[in-house]
Amino acid sequence: MIQKISHYILRLNGWKIIHTPMPKNKYLIIGAPHTSNWDFPLALLCLSALHLRFWWAAKHSLFHFPLGWFFRKMGGIAVNRRVRNDFLRTIKKEYNKREEFILAIAPEGTRSFTNHWKCGFYQIAIEAEVDIALAFLDYSTKTMGIGKIIQPSGNIEEDFEKIAAFYHDIKGKYPEKQSTIAIRANELKHFKRMQEGQKN
Repeated sequence: MIQKISHYILRLNGWKIIHTPMPKNKYLIIGAPHTSNWDFPLALLCLSALHLRFWWAAKHSLFHFPLGWFFRKMGGIAVNRRVRNDFLRTIKKEYNKREEFILAIAPEGTRSFTNHWKCGFYQIAIEAEVDIALAFLDYSTKTMGIGKIIQPSGNIEEDFEKIAAFYHDIKGKYPEKQSTIAIRANELKHFKRMQEGQKN
């Protein structure tokens, strides 16, 4: 019923859903571009219309009384940002213990323009050995959905180029606020150090 209602609301507002079938029960969804408060409710309607149950991570303080139970019921996972690597460790544990797990992340981390994306989602995909589904909201064509699947190779620079190529022509509600799909130099160094540490 909820799936049909979501479809109806989107169609009523002129949106069309595009969906690449997912062959697995575990993967990671990144959503972009994120430039407006409308992105979140539209994304919820899209995922509901696709009948996808997903999880999301937020700071642990949101999960205290009285609303903690509600956020968990809605797929929320508490992460303590004060503890080093708690995000990566917590999410990897969720992937390992569940038969089905889809984590949704907005890698821009803000609705304002930045010259980079956060690359935590890529580290998770590598650690958990899951594919990355590229979800999008294109306000210029009023299309949304999951358009491509990336199998992370471990070469973060090459994979980011593939991701950037996919999102190149997709326009957010406020295109001038779309962040550049690039990696900060310090995050790239950190990722490569982690890779080297795992090899040794």
